[in-house]
Amino acid sequence: MEMGGKRVLVCNCEASMPLDEKALTKACQAAGASGEADLNSQLCRAQLGNFQQAILGDQPVLVACTQEAPLFGEVAAEDNPQANIDFVNIREDAGWSAEAGGATPKIAALLAAAAVEAEPTPLVALASQGVCLVYGKDERAIEAAKQLAGRLEVTVLLSRPGEILPPRNMDVPVFKGSIVQAKGHMGGFGITVNDYAPASPSGRAQLVFEAPRDNAFSECDLILDLTGGTPLFPAHEKRDGYLRPDPGDPVAVQRALFELGDMVGEYDKPRYVKYNGDICAHSRSRKTGCTRCLDVCPTSAITSAGDTVEIDPLVCAGCGSCASVCPTGAATYQLPAGDSLFMRLRELLDAYGKAGGAAPLLLLHDDKHGAEVIALSARLGRGLPARVLPLPLNEVTQVGIDFLAAAFAYGAEQVVILADPKKRDELSGLAGQIGLAEAVLSGLGYGAGRIHLVDDADPDALERQLYDLAVPEQNMTGGNFLPLGGKRSRAFLALRHLHDKAPQPVDQLPLPPGAPFGAVKVDTEGCTLCLACVGACPTGALLDDESRPWLGFKEDACVQCGLCRNTCPESVITLEPRLNFTSEAMGAVVLNEAEPFECIRCGKLFGVRQSIERIVDQLAGKHHMFQDSAQIDLIKMCEDCRVTVQFESSDNPFQGGDRPTPRTTDDYLREREIEDARQKVLAERANGKPEDGSGNA
Repeated sequence: MEMGGKRVLVCNCEASMPLDEKALTKACQAAGASGEADLNSQLCRAQLGNFQQAILGDQPVLVACTQEAPLFGEVAAEDNPQANIDFVNIREDAGWSAEAGGATPKIAALLAAAAVEAEPTPLVALASQGVCLVYGKDERAIEAAKQLAGRLEVTVLLSRPGEILPPRNMDVPVFKGSIVQAKGHMGGFGITVNDYAPASPSGRAQLVFEAPRDNAFSECDLILDLTGGTPLFPAHEKRDGYLRPDPGDPVAVQRALFELGDMVGEYDKPRYVKYNGDICAHSRSRKTGCTRCLDVCPTSAITSAGDTVEIDPLVCAGCGSCASVCPTGAATYQLPAGDSLFMRLRELLDAYGKAGGAAPLLLLHDDKHGAEVIALSARLGRGLPARVLPLPLNEVTQVGIDFLAAAFAYGAEQVVILADPKKRDELSGLAGQIGLAEAVLSGLGYGAGRIHLVDDADPDALERQLYDLAVPEQNMTGGNFLPLGGKRSRAFLALRHLHDKAPQPVDQLPLPPGAPFGAVKVDTEGCTLCLACVGACPTGALLDDESRPWLGFKEDACVQCGLCRNTCPESVITLEPRLNFTSEAMGAVVLNEAEPFECIRCGKLFGVRQSIERIVDQLAGKHHMFQDSAQIDLIKMCEDCRVTVQFESSDNPFQGGDRPTPRTTDDYLREREIEDARQKVLAERANGKPEDGSGNA
């Protein structure tokens, strides 16, 4: 069977899944597959030859098994190292379930989604030379350092050490000090230490140290923190190269030592986030606007950099919260890159519907915690209901309003997001996106409660949630549009589809504060049309006209960053979070306009009549520089005439006399000739010669 240009191999895992070959063929063909589903029973054992034959061709291969992926990879490395192989789990996700008999449409959908080729994620290089700092308080830190000394270059730093017996052989350097600041990443940590001092070699019954000093700075590649105190980094478990086991748990300490021993060399790390500063709404001219990504980043990988932000790819742990909340799409998640995830979502829901599935419930989960909970449910419990479509993500916190809106626009009736309870403190950004999506669905008449966040590690709790979840009375009408453009384009495509099919469509839908959609309101009585807001707007939502005093607004470009409001010198701008589904939102509307003033000297149009007249009224006769009509008339002139009149004035302090005519070399030569001729005449007179040279007196 072929699907999405890939050869698909399906196995019923020794008949542990009740797969019907004819029914599966029909469902897959309805979902866009060609050929018959050649069902295997022992693809990884007795029928391994079927896999070997499939990978010998040039066609990509999709294997419906993830458990034996390592085995298939080894076989491919021997038979055809260039083979393009992907894997999809239909066993725990569909076949091992109390409702496995009705899961055929789901299996077809899972195969169709997996057949979508994902764009590769760009990588960034990490390098570690093995310079390791063991930070502790007592002998346990020294003992851990000794175990690492044969593989790493180790230094021990003891914070406020007590009575510690000096080691018989000082085979690892020991210092004391407390780390007051730490920054960086694996291969590039930097620490600042107070009370820093090396151990004295003369310590007898206990370690003694030399005179301490503060603000000592050092660098290292790896850090093992055995203090048991406050972590050196926020979201410390996400910081590559920083391990912080419980010093009272020997098993955890040994596991950390084992991991550290392998952290030497060069590594490729995904560049999780792509950033485009040209459309960032963070700041303009020292006025702060959007800080959403800074507020939700758990690792402090994002810092302000003037008008934009900087994202350190070596510190970024890939939670995707910044991309989730970014209103412009300046930060986009790249695992997978491009629109691959949206294409998989589209194929999943479209194939499920075509294969005869009903009331799809989309289950979003990560590849670690979520996949493990689903596997436990499938092995020990009832498994997933037949209508539940699991979609693995790198992190569930990468989900934004564009993805949620697209899920419902493609036909999902409900969405359940399975989050790791250990990451509850990272869910604020996701919670905001869920609230925004719920507000849209409720406002359009679809009803509330279609999105559920489950942060439980108990497979039984997940089962109860999924099996007890009632299907909403109001059905969604799925579309099949392509997820074109960036984040806002995709979001508007989905939102407009939801509006077109809504039970209660409204032209304007109010949204909660902080929503990335809305209008700008201007108090025209106080607005002077200085147009400072136009220069501050990062998305081009505010517009001007070079030929007249005019302020326009294009609503579908506004991200409600507030830069216009914060920049306005008159404080006459307010924000109105809302969704405008009318055609007016896609075109420019007038916020304020005025009649231009005509220069009283040359007739040129300049400024705003209202503003010029207001200035004249406030200054005429009330300011010492504007006591007579000539001074007041300067206000009514354009910039060119104002300068001209000031220089023509008799009291112009810069006025001087007529400029002398420039003298050239020819002038000097001509004067010299005239002077030579005059001197010659005078000399001839003195000698008694006639002036005409005729000899006559």
